[in-house]
Amino acid sequence: MTEYDGIVPALAQALEKHGYVELTAVQKAVLNSGIGQADALVSAQTGSGKTVAFGLALAPTLLGGEERFSHMGAPLALAVAPTRELALQVARELEWLYEFTGAAIATCVGGMDMRTERRALERGAHIVVGTPGRLRDHITRHALDMSGLRAVVLDEADEMLDLGFREDLEFILDAAPAERRTLMFSATVPRAIATLAKGYQRDAVRITTAGEDKQHHDIEYRALSVAPADRENAIINVLRYYEARNALVFCNTRAAVNHLTARFNNRNFSVVALSGELSQNERSHALQAMRDGRARVCIATDVAARGIDLPNLELVIHADLPTNPETLLHRSGRTGRAGRKGVSALIIPYSARRRTERLLHSAGITPAWASPPSADEVMQRDNERMLADPAFAQPIREEERAFVDTLLETHDAEQIAAAFLRLSRAGRSAPEDLAEPVPFKPSPERGERGALRDEKPRRRDDFSDSVWFSLSVGRRQNAEPRWLIPMLCRTGGITKREIGAIRMQPEESFVQIAAASADRFFAAIGPDHKVQGNILVKRLDGQPDLSRAGYNPPKHGKKPHRGKGNFAKPNQDGAGPKRASTTEQKPWAAKPGTPKSDKSRVPKARKKKMPE
Repeated sequence: MTEYDGIVPALAQALEKHGYVELTAVQKAVLNSGIGQADALVSAQTGSGKTVAFGLALAPTLLGGEERFSHMGAPLALAVAPTRELALQVARELEWLYEFTGAAIATCVGGMDMRTERRALERGAHIVVGTPGRLRDHITRHALDMSGLRAVVLDEADEMLDLGFREDLEFILDAAPAERRTLMFSATVPRAIATLAKGYQRDAVRITTAGEDKQHHDIEYRALSVAPADRENAIINVLRYYEARNALVFCNTRAAVNHLTARFNNRNFSVVALSGELSQNERSHALQAMRDGRARVCIATDVAARGIDLPNLELVIHADLPTNPETLLHRSGRTGRAGRKGVSALIIPYSARRRTERLLHSAGITPAWASPPSADEVMQRDNERMLADPAFAQPIREEERAFVDTLLETHDAEQIAAAFLRLSRAGRSAPEDLAEPVPFKPSPERGERGALRDEKPRRRDDFSDSVWFSLSVGRRQNAEPRWLIPMLCRTGGITKREIGAIRMQPEESFVQIAAASADRFFAAIGPDHKVQGNILVKRLDGQPDLSRAGYNPPKHGKKPHRGKGNFAKPNQDGAGPKRASTTEQKPWAAKPGTPKSDKSRVPKARKKKMPE
């Protein structure tokens, strides 16, 4: 590695030990740009080796011509990362890169013991890596001495601004010495990043790696069109088809993460979840389970997954569509890193096709449009993997010979092969049958959602065959169809066109489901038959008994105006309507001879005050 100018010999030795054969594009760009001791604004894609790049760029500034660091004191460099996972990952990368320099590296990240971090800072460190909020806390408490800083690095600067850390970053940069180097690394350089760089960098060198505005060539993008009810089934089939060592499924909300985690656990997938409600210890255990193979599928929100690095991540699935091109790029950038291949699959309901096309166009991505793998395709892929298993090419060992002979004597070869096939499939989740794909044909006659404009929407009461279900929530619990319908569609895997009438009662609600979808709906809810926490769903044998629930059918016809009597029909002679008598209007009014016990129902006359 010493053939590259600008690499400190100790770092070149560490690169060789770590197995580096060739530097990445951003690492070469940083070394060959001739920045020297100048500031730099570097734009490079996620997973392109930025940590090693700024480690190589910082070494001459920190070592000052020496081969090793001297005694530990005030930090010489500060690296700021947006998330805890990314900060810890940066620290690990710098530890092996600076192994032969004697560098002491400390971390200051949210969720960790602040007292332990303070003691590490008191002992001294050459490089400090942390998250914006925790670094600001240490600076405010005078635990982090900024007086000796020679360089500050902002890693994933665009993500830090997206997460709302602008004020913290400005505080940290203002606290650092004015005579320092400031290096900013970002996947994209929007206006906010350019403004921040202009305010805190001096004559910065702009470094753009090849393909900054293009996508990873190592990522295969696939757009899979599905019926809305088959969205989760399509994800199951994609996971089964690829059988990736590590797969990451992105959702837009915590509720969606919890729902998919519960369902995939029931389907025999080894799955972990990452969302904002988890503690740092739980997050660390989840990521470690992915790294050591105890879990193969991670379901996460965008914020929770920022900065995580899974070396064996081969598949990214967008269960919910990203909201903007930047989010799509950050999600997909978790795979296809450091020269490894990866797949980014978008699960697209038919109604979101046009919106997805605009999103992909904005991101500069041209995906392969297709249908999700069918059950037959998944089974065929399983068979191909089985036939290609290297176990078939290995010779029979001596300790296996006796039992192999016993099997051949007891069963014929066909029976043994069938048993082997059943055993190999026993631990896997069965693929799902998906609805036949609907061809998408854009035309002027179609509306924004791709449906023919002259199609008449089906009425909710147009159900020739249906099944009624009871939900243990009613009007007293503020139940309304506008949130019941999306909840049932999401949890039960159906569309709103498969939901018929809804009858709201004080303590429960009755929902009509199309008979063809009733079994699938009830099975998708799960064995506890509960949705959204503790709402119990029961299947009814026939029509709901609305009388016992206090159901009042709607009354047709207009009601009389409040406070006015009923009106009789016009007289035959053309006279106007005659107002009903007072006694007819108010049946509770007193009549002659009203018993004393009934006088309590008669309103008391207001007494007039007589003048004195």
